[in-house]
Parts: sequence; structure tokens; C-alpha cells
Amino acid sequence: MSLEQALREGFFTTRLDVLARWALSNSIFPMPMGLACCAIEMMAMAGPRYDVARFGSEVFRFSPRQSDCMIVAGWCTYKMAHAIRRIWDQMPEPKWCIAMGACASTGGMHRCYGVVQGADQFLPVDVYVPGCPPRPDAVLHAIMEIQRKIRERSPNLSRLVEEKP
Repeated sequence: MSLEQALREGFFTTRLDVLARWALSNSIFPMPMGLACCAIEMMAMAGPRYDVARFGSEVFRFSPRQSDCMIVAGWCTYKMAHAIRRIWDQMPEPKWCIAMGACASTGGMHRCYGVVQGADQFLPVDVYVPGCPPRPDAVLHAIMEIQRKIRERSPNLSRLVEEKP
């Protein structure tokens, strides 16, 4: 029985963990770490043209205690990496990380002693977004990948949220 049929008939049964995973996957609150030029594309993703609100991620939280997905946008110096790691440690579990852009993923064109060659040197990155700078729709795809990872933790969640072709 699909979700629409169950709601039409007036009853709905599920396990609590399945419902919690479904709610968690549709309410991701990003913590923006706009370090360089990729931050402009991250702001464009939050604007009305790309409408991140349809994925439940329109509320950017600037407090680490209220966010669960950090978006590292741009190149990061070793000096800034310590501050980013401190903010990451303050975020509650479960939490995810998106490395946005070539610089956040691999250091990009900045091959020098002061730039970290990828955010995965100091953070557990879940999704990498390629490009310099990446398009806003690529960041939307990364958010959808995070949602997919959350849903895969519970095998019964795929029955609740059916993907339509």
C-alpha cells in the first residue's frame, strides 16, 4: 500500500525509526562555511531560482548547535581548518559534510604551503561537489545525495518514500 492510499483511507502505520529517518532526510539544516568564491554559488543555491526549500534545506543555520550538514565552500588554509574543525565538533550527531568545489575537495589550483589540499584532511566528507565554481544545481544534487544516505540507513524507509520516475 502506498503512502497516498494509506492517508486516503485514514490510517497510517509505521515504525518510529522509519518515520524519524524520513523526517530527518527532509529537514537538513546546512551550516554554511563560505571561505572563498564558491560561497557566492552557495548563496545562489539558496535563492528563489534554484529553490532549495523543496528539499527542506532552505534554513541556513549559523549556529553549529542547530545544524546537521556543513557545507565547506572554497579553499581552506591550515589556520582556518582548526576553527572549522572546532565548529564541526560542536554540531550534534548525526551530521554530514559537503565539500563544495575543487578547492574544498582537493585544494584546487592553490598548491602552496598554507592551503589544505582537501577538506577530507580534517573533516569526514560525505559528498564532494566538483567544479570551479560548482553550479548551484550541483549543490542541490549533493543535498539529494545526503538525503539518500540518510534514507539508506533504514531499509523500510524506501517503501515509505517511493521515488517516481
